[in-house]
Amino acid sequence: MESFKIIGGKSLKGDIYPQGAKNEALQIICACLLTPDEVIIDNIPDILDVNNLIKLLQSMGVKVQKLGSAKYSFQADQVDIGFVKSADFISASSKLRGSVMVIGPLLARFGQALIPKPGGDKIGRRRLDTHIIGLQKLGAEFFVDENHGYSVLKAKRLKGAYMLLDEASVTGTANILMAATLAKGETIIYNAACEPYLQQLCKMLNSMGAKISGVGSNLLTINGVSELGGCNHAILPDMIEIGSFIGLAAMTQSEITIKNVSYNQLGIIPDVFQKLGINLKLINNDDIFIPAQNEYRVETFLDGSILTISDAPWPGFTPDLLSIALVTAIQAKGSVLIHQKMFESRLFFVDKLIDMGAQIILCDPHRATVVGLNREHKLRGLEMTSPDIRAGMALLFAALSAEGESTIYNIEQIDRGYQNIDNRLKNLGAKIERISSD
Repeated sequence: MESFKIIGGKSLKGDIYPQGAKNEALQIICACLLTPDEVIIDNIPDILDVNNLIKLLQSMGVKVQKLGSAKYSFQADQVDIGFVKSADFISASSKLRGSVMVIGPLLARFGQALIPKPGGDKIGRRRLDTHIIGLQKLGAEFFVDENHGYSVLKAKRLKGAYMLLDEASVTGTANILMAATLAKGETIIYNAACEPYLQQLCKMLNSMGAKISGVGSNLLTINGVSELGGCNHAILPDMIEIGSFIGLAAMTQSEITIKNVSYNQLGIIPDVFQKLGINLKLINNDDIFIPAQNEYRVETFLDGSILTISDAPWPGFTPDLLSIALVTAIQAKGSVLIHQKMFESRLFFVDKLIDMGAQIILCDPHRATVVGLNREHKLRGLEMTSPDIRAGMALLFAALSAEGESTIYNIEQIDRGYQNIDNRLKNLGAKIERISSD
């Protein structure tokens, strides 16, 4: 087990480069299963969730070669489909949420896929109904094996169909989309997720020979093809990291430049942080500069009512950044209501922030009101445990802005989503140390 020891209250300064996008990488890597040809992917983040998915594909027989620090070659020309029913596959994939996206490619190309109970963050119910119903509409048969604790999807050849998704699920859309590329005929997916990462997946699949139109909208049309080929693909910078570093700069009164952010792909993320009073500007065409601020003031709505920040499907504000927005608001001037609509357990980490001295009212599992301290009171260092990736990062930022020493346990949760975060923060001047214990 490892932990972080942090000495807070230090201003940071310098440049930081965002890693490749975790959520895109998980989809893109799974898409390699759709072809026996070589696929080369660049800007893959070196994080636990992605590395574990790569290991899972290797166990399935996919040839993986590391071509550079973040560049890999994948070739799925000798996939052992029998391994998918093994205890090793079930154990490995049940610990990794991203493994659910192997279902669509395996079903489309090999006619069968197994679904163990998925792992990942414990942030509330994350159902797979959208995935399964969509694949059933493409002609898959669905069986539940009560004795072994997994489900099975089978189909000799998927057939195109019209479907209206019951929710704009990102992973659900990705799974159905990948399966539909090799289905016979036309598939129309309405209420599809349209995040930049889905757009990137569509771009990659089209470069492999797929026929997908409507990219960037919530209405996707896929004309199935008999086979897909190889391609080269580069992953976007991680918008969650970019938003996180904006919040970090404000909380710690730091001057930070976030490099190569693909600004046009960030949607309303910069706008939301600006509503919290954070000064930021685009420089050098694609860098975000955040100057050190003594104070940042939360905006109100035009009628004077309290600002509400809530999550929503793209192009709304991503739920993965609500924890960061919440912790950033602690030292702002003014109040804000954080409304986490999608997951009912994601705000429970605020009890640790309250223990540190934050003024937060947890209204219910989905809503928290933050009354900004405006630095009139300092946060206190604390011992705490990271419950999930995003809350763990929020607690880390709180510790960096607090007075005294903090310890964060269970940092494997942070490592699942943030690459080499301690060393990158050290390069900005942070006092953070990784501690190993037996």
